[in-house]
Amino acid sequence: MQAAMTLSRQRLRLNIVSFVCLMGLSSIGHAGLFDDEEARKAILDLRQKVEAIEQARVKDAQALQGLQGTQGQSLQGLQDDNAQLKRSLLDLQTQIEQLRSEAAKQVGQQEQLAKDVSEIQRRQRDLAQGVDDRMRRLEPVRVNPDGKEFVADPAEVKEYEAALALFRKGDFKSTTQSFTDFLRRYPQSGYQSLGLFWLGNAQYANRDYREAILNFKSSVDANSASSKAPEALLAMANSQIELKDIRTARKTLEELVKAYPQSEAAVAGKDRLARLK
Repeated sequence: MQAAMTLSRQRLRLNIVSFVCLMGLSSIGHAGLFDDEEARKAILDLRQKVEAIEQARVKDAQALQGLQGTQGQSLQGLQDDNAQLKRSLLDLQTQIEQLRSEAAKQVGQQEQLAKDVSEIQRRQRDLAQGVDDRMRRLEPVRVNPDGKEFVADPAEVKEYEAALALFRKGDFKSTTQSFTDFLRRYPQSGYQSLGLFWLGNAQYANRDYREAILNFKSSVDANSASSKAPEALLAMANSQIELKDIRTARKTLEELVKAYPQSEAAVAGKDRLARLK
């Protein structure tokens, strides 16, 4: 703005000087009072003034051109700066998006890691529980099902109870097979006398009296102190009666009454003996 005002003032002075020169030349042309020497001096003076004005004009033109160049350079610089700023903003935006993507990825990885850790912990608990269960299954246990304590394998106890559960359900055919398999698998089992007793009862229910008699006798021989021994003798006598072997049934009942006089089975045996006479 200051340079433009200065240029305007110089142009005004140039116009004024030009006017004065024209007026001076006009005066010289019309006045005859000046001699040749004065005329030459006036002309030289005017030439100097014209040259000064021309130099001033050239300088003004150069100054104007410089000002326009400076303004152009400033404008180009601003445009370049603006373009650079835009590029910087785009780069910054790209970096922000990348950071967001990385942050989201890290969050996802952390969540997956937490799930993996939880799954590993669950598997460890299941594995530990499985080991504990297997150890319990392998460790012998002490049982006392009929007044006689003994040590048995967990699998042995499980199979015995499973076979007994079949008898209680009334599935006598399956009971016969289960106890037969059990006694074959565990011939030295502490459950032997009980297994034979329940096997005999299942066979009696299936009317397989001959096999029932053999297993009832084997049950008593295996453990005569068992609470089931009197019942086994009574059941054996009943099986013999079903086979019409009254003579042998009477002997079995007499043995029952003699060996276990205080048992409920003995009371029932006496009543059966009275009816057989």
